[in-house]
Amino acid sequence: MQEKTPFSVWKMLLYIAICLGAGALSGLLLQNSFLRYQALVRPPLSPPGMVFPIVWSVLYLLMGFSGYQISRCMSDKRQSALCVFWIQLFLNALWPLFFFGAGWYLFAFFWLLVLWTAVFYMVVLFYKLDKIAALLQIPYLFWLTFAGYLNLGVYLLN
Repeated sequence: MQEKTPFSVWKMLLYIAICLGAGALSGLLLQNSFLRYQALVRPPLSPPGMVFPIVWSVLYLLMGFSGYQISRCMSDKRQSALCVFWIQLFLNALWPLFFFGAGWYLFAFFWLLVLWTAVFYMVVLFYKLDKIAALLQIPYLFWLTFAGYLNLGVYLLN
């Protein structure tokens, strides 16, 4: 088990708030674009619109807590893992702008592949430092895989 710095509620809440804030900012910027999504032909298994904010909120909570746990690791590998963490969060925040905002469905799909790769790499780096922090990202990878299916389906059907 990796040695860690002392637990800080405030630092943990900051990590969670940044992750939730990234998602909230995208949602705020795109609040009217979701109506356009509802009008699209969507692939089978597409969940109702109300599922997305619930799932993303849980994923951002897990992401923030996981990132915080890595920030506590006393290892020279911590900085590279956190760098990938912040890069994937940035990539994540831009995807809705491409998909919902611009309607660039194919571009958004390829962007999502880059995001998926970054998250997978992050999980690998996290696993070397804190197995639980890495495992907390597995639902995120599954959801991104499902989002890729939905994204590609929207591109092909519209």
